[in-house]
Amino acid sequence: MLPCRRTEPNGFEAAALPHLNQLFRTALRLVGNHSDAEDVVQETYLEAWKSFHRFEPGTNCRAWLFKILFHRIHHHRRKWFGTRRRWESDDILEESLAYEPPVPEHLSDDEVLRALQEIPASFREAVLLADVHEFTYKEISDILQIPLGTVMSRISRARRMLRSGLAQFARSLGIQTAREQNQARSSQ
Repeated sequence: MLPCRRTEPNGFEAAALPHLNQLFRTALRLVGNHSDAEDVVQETYLEAWKSFHRFEPGTNCRAWLFKILFHRIHHHRRKWFGTRRRWESDDILEESLAYEPPVPEHLSDDEVLRALQEIPASFREAVLLADVHEFTYKEISDILQIPLGTVMSRISRARRMLRSGLAQFARSLGIQTAREQNQARSSQ
């Protein structure tokens, strides 16, 4: 964690710019296209720069920037999608979550990223922050502005949805899981 010092002439740049690539990759995963991701990250840095005087020195600058990023993304979602559909749904795919298929070991990073794109945004956000950016559940709760229990639930559900999506994707490619390979060998 880099300290943020408001009194240093280049304090904002020194503290905030090292996180630019992480913020952009996350924005790209969440909004889906390069141009919108650039816009959201640019707005994030502009908002952070404008409010840097209110930033608490010694706190986690990276988490603060992610909190602003997610606020900007949620703002854009409301603008892009309006109120015609509810973007954040915790009640979806309940039946499919009961069964957790094993995931094949031979999937590429691109295949995992495609499966990640298939899970709903609220779940994808939580699992990205936890498993990719390694934020604590408390930090995720603060970034997404949701209760800690909701964070734990979303991460658990996201992982199950991702596991299910990867297993389905692998089956569509004809890739068998270790369990399926063992079953095939034992039936011969």
